[in-house]
Amino acid sequence: MTLKAAHMSTSRLQHIKDYFLGGEYTSAEMAAPYCPLTTHVLNTGMGVPGAHVALSLHRMDPSTSLWNLLTTGTTNDDGRCPGLITRENITPAVYKMRFETGQYWGSLGESSFYPYVEIIFTITVHSQKFHVPLLCSRFSYTTYRGS
Repeated sequence: MTLKAAHMSTSRLQHIKDYFLGGEYTSAEMAAPYCPLTTHVLNTGMGVPGAHVALSLHRMDPSTSLWNLLTTGTTNDDGRCPGLITRENITPAVYKMRFETGQYWGSLGESSFYPYVEIIFTITVHSQKFHVPLLCSRFSYTTYRGS
């Protein structure tokens, strides 16, 4: 392994470690109100946070089955998007997070099989904490309910 390859490997591992251990937060993020719904994006193809990914949060109207846009955001350098919704605004319902993955990969000079990813999930107990991460590469993605 060349010195450059070893450095890149170490750098990727450090990014992943920082990412999962929480990394550093800015003072604005530390001062942000408690958010019961959080997300983060991890670029698994490169082993780095998915920085600057545009996303939107929607709630389904049960009477019409139409999506109502609640908020939009962009992931920070750590791949996180703090402050999506306040505890007062979260209710038991079906929600959707839409991640603009095609734009993200395009900004890196890459193409992607998925122009966007939508994660649809149900919140039944609104007092709980919900973490919905997106792990993605150009040709695959996965998610899970974190804590």
